Amino acid sequence: MNCDKCGITVASGDERNHQNQTFCEDCYMIALSPMKTCDPWAVHSAKNFEKCTGETKHLTEVQSEILRILKMEGSLEPVALLDKLGGSMHIDELHREFSTLRHMEKVKGEKQGQNVLWRLW
Repeated sequence: MNCDKCGITVASGDERNHQNQTFCEDCYMIALSPMKTCDPWAVHSAKNFEKCTGETKHLTEVQSEILRILKMEGSLEPVALLDKLGGSMHIDELHREFSTLRHMEKVKGEKQGQNVLWRLW
């Protein structure tokens, strides 16, 4: 059986059903916990966590790389940023990383014409 979202083969008994679709475990977790970029409580929590930890940085390697690329390149569309990251991750994963950085007020999105660009805060 294959995952309806990502297409990988799922062993019998390991599949998850949600809203008449069959998912692998990873896609099922994403379906159950949708990304919320604009979440005031998450922003509050992230800012307080940052205050409590002082100068210690708590970013993943991917998050640090996103910030480095945006600092060098300026505003980018998500697909262009994904290409600069090497294209090894799925766009949904990139959106989750962006959401986390958005909650930390490190990055934000801005609309330019019909396009949404991501940039440093």
